[in-house]
Amino acid sequence: MARLLIGVTGGIAAYKAVEIVRLATAAGHSVRVVQTASSLRFVGKATFEAVTGASVLVDEFDRDPADGAFPGDPPPDYGAISHLELVRRADAYLVAPASANTIAKLATGQADNLLTSAALACTAPLLVAPAMNNHMWEHPATRSNVETLRLRGATIIEPGTGSLASKGEWGAGRLAEPTEVLAEVERVLAGAGPSAGFSPRSLDGLRVLVTAGGTREPIDSVRYVGNRSSGRMGVALAAEAAHRGAEVALIAANLSRAAPEGVRVVAVQTAAELHRAAEAEFPEADVLLMAAAVADFRPAQAQETKIKKSGRVELTLALKPTTDVLEALSQARHPGQTLVGFAAEHGAHGLARARAKLESKGLDAVVLNDISRADIGFDTEDNEVTIITAAGEKPVPLAPKAAVAAAVLDCVEALRVQRVARE
Repeated sequence: MARLLIGVTGGIAAYKAVEIVRLATAAGHSVRVVQTASSLRFVGKATFEAVTGASVLVDEFDRDPADGAFPGDPPPDYGAISHLELVRRADAYLVAPASANTIAKLATGQADNLLTSAALACTAPLLVAPAMNNHMWEHPATRSNVETLRLRGATIIEPGTGSLASKGEWGAGRLAEPTEVLAEVERVLAGAGPSAGFSPRSLDGLRVLVTAGGTREPIDSVRYVGNRSSGRMGVALAAEAAHRGAEVALIAANLSRAAPEGVRVVAVQTAAELHRAAEAEFPEADVLLMAAAVADFRPAQAQETKIKKSGRVELTLALKPTTDVLEALSQARHPGQTLVGFAAEHGAHGLARARAKLESKGLDAVVLNDISRADIGFDTEDNEVTIITAAGEKPVPLAPKAAVAAAVLDCVEALRVQRVARE
């Protein structure tokens, strides 16, 4: 599900924004709300805070207890500027209702309040749902401002026609129904809408290669040696990288869930197939996220047909090691590439083993996952990891895997900035 930032402006239609927020949270989206000062005359902060479970910001200098994090996300471990962190994390920014005044500000690039400042800083898709008197909506200035926003890539959710706020008035200008607004947001998030917003995204122009899932090494035509990896973490990483503008290739080994939209998928079964696919994709990649659980061993000889059960005779299975794909790729890396490995470790010495992996394979980062815990890791919605780099360790507390993926990509971006600074 997505992280939605919703901006609410002044107008009687602000009451409908409460229903939009309610529907979005009920659909599983994580929602934060920013309001203009005039919108407080129609709906108070407490209403939105009760529905979202998160603080509402009105002024750029409001203190945000979550430091810009969305519900379900771990807060940043640095002194974030709250409204900038909000838009950095948002998958979409919806302004609903959008008054004529705010539309004019957005069109001319004004930033005189939190809502408009956030719009200038936002690199996610911008959706604008106008609501106003029909004469204001039909005025040439408003029509010109709306067209300007549309040409810049904003999605305009056209207002409906019907009874307006003033008694006896009828015409175009009613805020679209909440269900229609949310459907349009989800359509844009699915990639069916216009462009991705006004500004470049943080991974624009980069190619990210992600491996996900668990390999299966055949014993015979029916049975295999496998592992418990579902691919959820790798899928979350691919989705987050695509959201940030990267061109993403996902090498998918037996995933239990669908790959995200906008990602090129290379399906594989075995460790050997994954190795061949990775070798083909890696030379063009700027970033490698090696999240797949690749088998360390495979049957020495797989039977072409099903092995028949014969009484109580025991079956001895000889195993031979597979190629260490990550090590092979690391040895073939070229300058400028960023490599991130994943380490599933069990027990107290996991951190030391993960750091040894970082150093021995020449990686930029290793994401350590403690598989001794039943509530995280394999085939769960949540995870808790430690990101290890040469500079130290960064714990990422228990959170949905989408939030963990965001933390990993934050690390990748920081590593790349540091490399450029050194060069």
